[in-house]
Amino acid sequence: MDPLLQHEIDSFQPEVAFRACCTHHHHTWAKTFHSRPELYLRPRSTAEIQKIVSLARRCRRRITLVGSGHSPSDLTCTSSWLVNLDDYSAILSVDRARGLVVMQGGIRLRALRQQLAAHGLALPNLGSIDSQAMAGALATATHGSSLQHGLLSGSVRALRLVLANGRAIECSAAQNADLFRAALVSLGALGVVVEVVFQAVPAYDVEWRQTLCPLAQVLETWDRGLWTQAEFVRVWWLPYLERAVVWQAAKTEKARRPPRASWYGGRFGFHAYHLLLYLGRWVPWLLPRVEWLVFGMQYGFRTAATTSSSSAEADSAVEEGQAGLLMDCLYSQFVNEWALPLDKGPEAITRLAAWIHGDQHTARIPISPRGVYVHSPIEVRVSDTHHHQPRSYLDPTHPHGPTLYLNATLYRPYGADPPGRACYYAAFEHLMKELGGRPHWAKNMTTVTRADIQAMYGARLHDWLRVRQQVDPDGMFVGAWHRRYLLPADDGASLLPLEEKEASRAPYVGGGGGTVVVGEQAGGGGRRTALRRRSTSEDSFDLMQAAEAEKSTFFLLQADHQLDHDEDGELGEHGGEELIFEEVVP
Repeated sequence: MDPLLQHEIDSFQPEVAFRACCTHHHHTWAKTFHSRPELYLRPRSTAEIQKIVSLARRCRRRITLVGSGHSPSDLTCTSSWLVNLDDYSAILSVDRARGLVVMQGGIRLRALRQQLAAHGLALPNLGSIDSQAMAGALATATHGSSLQHGLLSGSVRALRLVLANGRAIECSAAQNADLFRAALVSLGALGVVVEVVFQAVPAYDVEWRQTLCPLAQVLETWDRGLWTQAEFVRVWWLPYLERAVVWQAAKTEKARRPPRASWYGGRFGFHAYHLLLYLGRWVPWLLPRVEWLVFGMQYGFRTAATTSSSSAEADSAVEEGQAGLLMDCLYSQFVNEWALPLDKGPEAITRLAAWIHGDQHTARIPISPRGVYVHSPIEVRVSDTHHHQPRSYLDPTHPHGPTLYLNATLYRPYGADPPGRACYYAAFEHLMKELGGRPHWAKNMTTVTRADIQAMYGARLHDWLRVRQQVDPDGMFVGAWHRRYLLPADDGASLLPLEEKEASRAPYVGGGGGTVVVGEQAGGGGRRTALRRRSTSEDSFDLMQAAEAEKSTFFLLQADHQLDHDEDGELGEHGGEELIFEEVVP
């Protein structure tokens, strides 16, 4: 470690632990992107998080936050300091009567749902996986598939963040409302979400059923009950077979009944499918035949029949609610998902299907599909957030009605990138833009520009940027991804002092493939900015850093509504409905 950096760490608040590793290799879950952070930190307390932020400011370092790394994009790549909150993941209090749960930001959704179950509670909805950290799931607008639910952040009642000046501040719909609206989908650029107040619901089981049917039937029933036949509904579209699996689930009190064994969830099927995908990388025209074989084995070769079995009892399963909503992501993958108005769904699917089958006239997409073959399934999900208030500034869903999500996944068998990805995703994104869609923040958007995002979000992006500048004027939490899509173009003068810019990228030489991203601080040359040497005294340096910290201005305290913490850090009793945290100054 740099001796000056080591000196700063040793001398600043030595009574507070600084748990750092200098040899960490970071990569996304799918191994699509890699980076080598200067320090990898796993704090265990709010005080340790505040020390990390204060030291980063003193040492002129950027901070990046990471949970499971399930986003396949380069959003979490850094050559500076990478902070993981896996050791800061406790449930602090549970109000079972009101369903209010206070948790630390690093808790994984899997652990959260298991601990909630012990209290007879559950998350109201869940996406396809539960490996994400709560803070990360909120930051990227995670959602499930139900017209009775919106984003996961719709159940958040208050947040507590450590900002760039090291202070902890609370926000909610009633207090610091602008910060709350920005932090509900923060993209890791506002600060560290240390605590979340979440509205849980009574625990439930679901009975689910899945049916293989012609795609034409899905489109015919689109506005006639397809999405309202049950509380939870999603569709897996098989483009070459022109069929779809319609999955629906409703809450039930029936006795639990496990599902039948999954073909590609078993050892033989899993590896057979993986091998066939790899073969399809070299012989792409085999992929339609792979779809027929694999999904025939998984869901059945007959249409208009339940996919589990011909037995009425085996046609469905009854499972613990959260477990029933999950699915297996199988292999490393690129994911490109967009949100668009639900009523645009039939047109979107019809035109994309035409493009996949080589019918450019019907598709009206000015990109040739020649030689391009895609993977299956294309996932189709829904939500409805248009009645939810306050609305996050960067909420990608449709503000005036239900939202459809189309998810174009391309697998990376054995870490090998699929051919045709650039062409497929360019065509997919062209169609999504034309139909008024917005990309999922955590996925692999490829042709999206800063101008596109500005056109999609308008004044709401301006509001988010305004709040971001207020809470982090030096750009401690800003990286190349944020500059690429959200912040003004880099003209040399717009870079923030602590912002990290991209220096280079290169293929990763090692298992799983992917791309290595190397960054450097905007405020100085080289891979990392050198620590400033002190020319006067420790005190003058501290005063300078303290004054700099006060440039972050979002400190609207309401002392009459403080939520006290006892000596163990547990939340104390609160008499009213509004939940507000205390500000903590390091």
